[in-house]
Amino acid sequence: MGSLFIPNKSRATGTWTRLGDEVLPQSGMCVTCLDGCPGYCEIGKSAYRGPEAIYPVPFGEITAGAQKDFPVDFSHFNITGSITGHHQKEYDLFTNACIETKMGRDGGLKLRIPIICTGLGSTKIAQTHFESLGSGAAICGTGIVLGENVAAMDDDSTITDGNVTNSPELVRRFKSFKDHQKDGYGFIAIQANQEDWRLGVLPYSLEKLGADAVELKWGQGAKNIGGEVKLTSIEKAIRLKKLGYVVIPDPEDALTQQAFKNGTIKGFERHTRICAIPDAMSRAFDGFMNNVQHLRDAGAKYVFLKTGSYRPSDLARAIKFASWARIDVLTIDGSGGGTGMSPWRMMNEWGLPTVYIAALTYEYCKRLADRGEYVPDIVLAGGLVSEDHIYKSFALLSPFIKAVGMSRSTICAAMVGNTIGKAVADGKVPKPVSEYGSSTDQIFYYSQKVKDQFGNIPTGAIGMYSYYQRLATGLRQLMAGSRRWSVNDITRDDIFTLTREATDITGITYIMDYDKEQAERVLDA
Repeated sequence: MGSLFIPNKSRATGTWTRLGDEVLPQSGMCVTCLDGCPGYCEIGKSAYRGPEAIYPVPFGEITAGAQKDFPVDFSHFNITGSITGHHQKEYDLFTNACIETKMGRDGGLKLRIPIICTGLGSTKIAQTHFESLGSGAAICGTGIVLGENVAAMDDDSTITDGNVTNSPELVRRFKSFKDHQKDGYGFIAIQANQEDWRLGVLPYSLEKLGADAVELKWGQGAKNIGGEVKLTSIEKAIRLKKLGYVVIPDPEDALTQQAFKNGTIKGFERHTRICAIPDAMSRAFDGFMNNVQHLRDAGAKYVFLKTGSYRPSDLARAIKFASWARIDVLTIDGSGGGTGMSPWRMMNEWGLPTVYIAALTYEYCKRLADRGEYVPDIVLAGGLVSEDHIYKSFALLSPFIKAVGMSRSTICAAMVGNTIGKAVADGKVPKPVSEYGSSTDQIFYYSQKVKDQFGNIPTGAIGMYSYYQRLATGLRQLMAGSRRWSVNDITRDDIFTLTREATDITGITYIMDYDKEQAERVLDA
């Protein structure tokens, strides 16, 4: 097996190598590093921009996902097809396959499509497109989670005695969903890291904004440190530092202020402090239970937990704590997914990729379930983009999974929708879009339906709706092909592996061993 990832160059960091592909596999350096090269590669960029070279660019205009070619991913599984099934009808339509799910201990969170857009926090890209994403989730009947640090980043927030009492940006985001929700389907949740917790964001969102659920955050798949964004205002950098955030370089330092004034420093990085759970189980358990009880006392009907792709013992800790506290939903985010701003090398080189973490999650959940212990509803996230990813996720984690998390792909659909809407307004529709027409009603497949049912909403929301309808149709087709007429009926027996390594990791049957006994019975009949 060759290198899984060649370092030192990527479009994500705006770098390349002078000799193209003639590089050393381990270092990614050109086979001859030439004196006189201005520094095209990541090493070269680091020589003049230092830590700026760590992050994907341009911030606020892109999302980024890991480039590493993991040894086993979802392509190593195929979905079974069958001419037999438990359905009583001789014939049926794939459109009758039910993809609705319910989440929470009482099943009170209803989803028309089993998708949640997870953790859209304080990055510029999330702020720019949230009106589309919030209204899109509402009209699709799916879930959306407001991510970390939104209130603190809001320049117009009011913070009284250390607690948020008003945040127009949070109000705007909640309103985008609540104003378009229909028939009780879908939900909007608010997430909090340690900074949000300290600023009282969750109680404020419950009491004033009507959050359907709250989510404690232990981590995410794209990185194993706290959240970060870039700031172009020194005044904002100073304000956030005074709120307790880590800001690099120090905006109150005289040399930094002069460098910013001269244009040498273009901006600042805002980081949250790193969350740490005590090693001692008793101490960690007590603190976690106290936090959960505090939220329930504050009016939270549904409490979620989100964890990242930490080491297996930490995954086990998240599942066990969620069981003890009877958490409603546990979101597990594998490495390889997307982000608005995470360190590029970290995104590629840390943690458990999605298939691997899914395999361990099933193992740990089954162990608890076999002992009669409570298992929370599971949401799997991490680089999922298509209907087969949804199906395979449900198969790998059956019967514990209730939805998948899709954020980067959802943002992509909303961004494209908004881009096309602007192009139509400017009379500059690009090819190949212009092949479908010059107006939104001509270009967007679901434009008229969405307008008739939901009124005037952003074209980004129409883009999200169109993408989710494609996923819904494709998922129903895959389900009908394997004679599964409810997404909750999908089992681990509905996929097989194409490689022995995938079988070793997940316990799913290898293709050449699949149905062996059944086939022999048919042949010997």
